[in-house]
Amino acid sequence: MLNRLRTGAAALVVSAAISGVALIGSAGAAVAAVPATPVAAAHGELTVSNGSHSVLINGHWVNFGVTVRDLAWSPDGSKAVFIDGSGNLVTANPNGSGRVVVAVNPGRQTWSHPTFEVVHGNSTDGIPSRDNIIFTVDAKGVDQLDYVSATAHHGKPQLLPLGSESGDDTVAPPMTGNSWANSAGTFGTAVYENTNGYVYFRDDYTRQQGGTLARGSEPSLSPVADVEDVVFVRSVAGHDHLLVENVVTGTVKDLTPHATTDYTEPTWSTDGSTIAARTPTGIVTLAANGSGQPVRSTTTVGLPAWRA
Repeated sequence: MLNRLRTGAAALVVSAAISGVALIGSAGAAVAAVPATPVAAAHGELTVSNGSHSVLINGHWVNFGVTVRDLAWSPDGSKAVFIDGSGNLVTANPNGSGRVVVAVNPGRQTWSHPTFEVVHGNSTDGIPSRDNIIFTVDAKGVDQLDYVSATAHHGKPQLLPLGSESGDDTVAPPMTGNSWANSAGTFGTAVYENTNGYVYFRDDYTRQQGGTLARGSEPSLSPVADVEDVVFVRSVAGHDHLLVENVVTGTVKDLTPHATTDYTEPTWSTDGSTIAARTPTGIVTLAANGSGQPVRSTTTVGLPAWRA
């Protein structure tokens, strides 16, 4: 069985070459101000971490007992991962209990934006299961992606391998300048940004491969099987817009074509139907297919995430 992104591997290279494809506009992007309300269960629970000790989970504040930055959730929603006030990589239960320091920051580094990388292996292909955490390491102003086992206790992070796609005659993806990784699904697929202004994809199932995807930043990979979509941020006419690209067809849709504010840090709902994003005045949600308008879910400003 192949990962949905790996089934379109050849098309990914084509997609990278046509990142300037014409954008398909959606409905207007004015934010509809409405009171914060819990999100439908099918979408998952919308959460916001803002660097305090508490995390907003579906409209309710949960005290984690330590500083929580850049919180993300495991695919099954059973664990949170975040950076604590000491810069360490930490996991915890959804109620903040059971905290484990997965890796200790050695100092003079800034760690950020962890994401769970899960691989459901199979004996037929000789692929072992994996449960890792990928995160950004900023050492003396140079960013790279590291990984460590999600079940480690004071584990030792290692540099994440970033090989090129099979048959690709271009150079391998850069090893530095990488950040903002996001992984989804059960085949080790991830996307990330580079300081060169491009979003990259990485697949690590039968073998590790990857390459350029599109011009943009802050990517997030759809969690839904057989939906080859990535949402990312791109500056358009003076504002940060949200764009979705289908990595097989190369089709790009601007979800916020009439933006009068900046939309950043997008993330998919667990059912793939909705995207949450940060604005200067709070978190908005909008349909992933580009219909309708963004709706303000909360005035809390921070990093949005969805918990299954």
